[in-house]
Amino acid sequence: MASSIFVNIPVRDLAASMAYYKALGFDHNPQFTDETAACIVIDDTIYVMLLTHEKFEGFSKKPIPDAKAETGALYALSRDSRAAVDAIAEAGLKAGGSIQRPTEDYGFMYSRAIADLDGHVWEYVWMDMSQMPTE
Repeated sequence: MASSIFVNIPVRDLAASMAYYKALGFDHNPQFTDETAACIVIDDTIYVMLLTHEKFEGFSKKPIPDAKAETGALYALSRDSRAAVDAIAEAGLKAGGSIQRPTEDYGFMYSRAIADLDGHVWEYVWMDMSQMPTE
């Protein structure tokens, strides 16, 4: 059985965050969605749990950092092509996200970093390992 990952992130407005991730092309699993949380399905083994601040506080007693002012984590998600990186980044910008740094293009690797509505930074990456420099 393959391992799965559930990334739990705090959000201020659950409905707005759900709409944002839907605009990126991701659906949610209604079995794990209610008024305090939503399970966003990235693929068969990757899920993002959007948790209201109140729900998130039930899992950690540490203060919730303001992701727009502080970086607690960076989430990298691979895509199948440069065009797919551009498509998801542009969808994120259109849905209210913001550019976090200029596009990076190293030939064998291409990436764009977009923050969601709460400031969580998602790095969308395409790599062609056969073109990676050997030195």
